[in-house]
Amino acid sequence: MTAAASGSSAPSAENDARLPGLRTFASSLGIAALAGVGALAYGSLIERNSFALRQFTVPVLPEGSRPLRMLHVADLHLAPWQRARVAWTRDLASLKPDLVINTGDNYGHAEALPAILDALEPLVDVPGAFVYGSNDFFTPTPKNPLSYLLHSSRVRRETPDIDTAALTHRLVEAGWRNLNNRTAQLTVNGSRIGLVGTGDAHLGNDDPEGLRRRIAGMPADVDLTLGVTHAPYQRVLDGFTSMGAELMLAGHTHGGQVCVPFFGALTTNCDLPRPFVKGLHEWTTGDRSSWLHVSAGLGTSIYAPVRFNCRPEATLLTLVARDEDATTAH
Repeated sequence: MTAAASGSSAPSAENDARLPGLRTFASSLGIAALAGVGALAYGSLIERNSFALRQFTVPVLPEGSRPLRMLHVADLHLAPWQRARVAWTRDLASLKPDLVINTGDNYGHAEALPAILDALEPLVDVPGAFVYGSNDFFTPTPKNPLSYLLHSSRVRRETPDIDTAALTHRLVEAGWRNLNNRTAQLTVNGSRIGLVGTGDAHLGNDDPEGLRRRIAGMPADVDLTLGVTHAPYQRVLDGFTSMGAELMLAGHTHGGQVCVPFFGALTTNCDLPRPFVKGLHEWTTGDRSSWLHVSAGLGTSIYAPVRFNCRPEATLLTLVARDEDATTAH
């Protein structure tokens, strides 16, 4: 009896050996949990509101052309209470761009129209053009934010619940060109620009056959053919490039929104390869190539208000003659 009682109350040598390992594991879990909470707090409270201006020089104009300053704004995802984002966007007018391109997802809330118009009000005095993303037709819905990291988002509704026409009316009335499956021509700073746009490929509204006809109908004497789309699906980029667009602009990816140091974006939210998730790159299709700029955008869904290692941004692209070098400034 005594031996049995003694054996049941004393820890075995095997348990003694396990305890330091268990303590180390528990400590590691605690550190990881604290790091995760800290990263979440930083991404949702600080980085999400740390707006950045990116700058690139893109050699796409004919020799002897004057430089052209083009502002690319994407993915505002505005809600009525997001006054800091409105104020920062308004201040972009101080850059004095020659042309403004908006690649969509302006809405982040059904009642956001006044905030959107306030944000863009100083910019619509500048020549501009726009396309729309899915959030310009459908309000965001609650969902598991981790699902965004595992697969591309899907819009499962069929009936739009946003008054897209009201925003279109105000932008067109101000002089901006509607490029949703349309074309336009603008002469800016002495350069004649042909603009070709698509509807949102994420919704399947990009109309590939119509795109071919629109580019074919572009006058041959334009100085630059600019392709504008919201979601940079490969079929759209290949279509623009194979048909002669020298520069393409897109948004939608949020730059990955959550990026792992030394690895980068976990997703592009479309079939775009991860290395192209944001910034300026050359896109090649067959024997032709185009410059592609993908903006990481300024906002997030109100149901996933976090950015990590991927600051919200707008971009100033300085277009120069083709015999000059492309440069990047962050």
